[in-house]
Amino acid sequence: MAIGIIGKKIGMTQIFDVKGHLVPVTVIQAGPCPVVQKKTVNNDGYAAVQIGFEEAGKSKSANKPYSGHFKSADVKPSRMLREFDVDNIEEYELGQEIKVDMFKPADKVTITGISKGRGFAGVIKRHGFSGKSQSHGTHEGYRHGGSIGCRVPKRTIKGRKMPGRMGNQKFTVKNLKIVLVDKKNHLLLVKGAVPGWKGGFLLVRKAQ
Repeated sequence: MAIGIIGKKIGMTQIFDVKGHLVPVTVIQAGPCPVVQKKTVNNDGYAAVQIGFEEAGKSKSANKPYSGHFKSADVKPSRMLREFDVDNIEEYELGQEIKVDMFKPADKVTITGISKGRGFAGVIKRHGFSGKSQSHGTHEGYRHGGSIGCRVPKRTIKGRKMPGRMGNQKFTVKNLKIVLVDKKNHLLLVKGAVPGWKGGFLLVRKAQ
């Protein structure tokens, strides 16, 4: 069985469990994901399946090599392609759909996505610096980061926390609990928050 599936973040909501406790959850549309390519140990050195997610629309919008890649598996072009390791490659066939029923409630999953981009940010927003005092007598640099170097070794030390681009990076959250699996609508409800914006693609893997 494949260890993961491709999904899309729908948004966050809240539900009540059997004990009446409120549980914040993220709704993820997971699959169905057709198998586009099989990687074998003999040909590629490892066993994996390449799966697609979300139809790309008109096939003519894709170039010929890209369209031909899907045509060999007799599936429509997808917006996203990813590989997942498998234990037994013989269990899969080209065109086979991997669905959300591979998960069940109470399973733990690891979710990877691209975090929200925040643009250029200062040290207070980016790293949580407290900033300078704003009391009487302080005239400038309230949100300044302070000194970035010293007399010796006469350079800025590597790893110094400074202003820069914030977000828009690959981010992984581990051991999130699945609260509900909606097989009919291909939905996963996962406890807590996951990286990314509404509509962002996610990789949902079984926790190792």
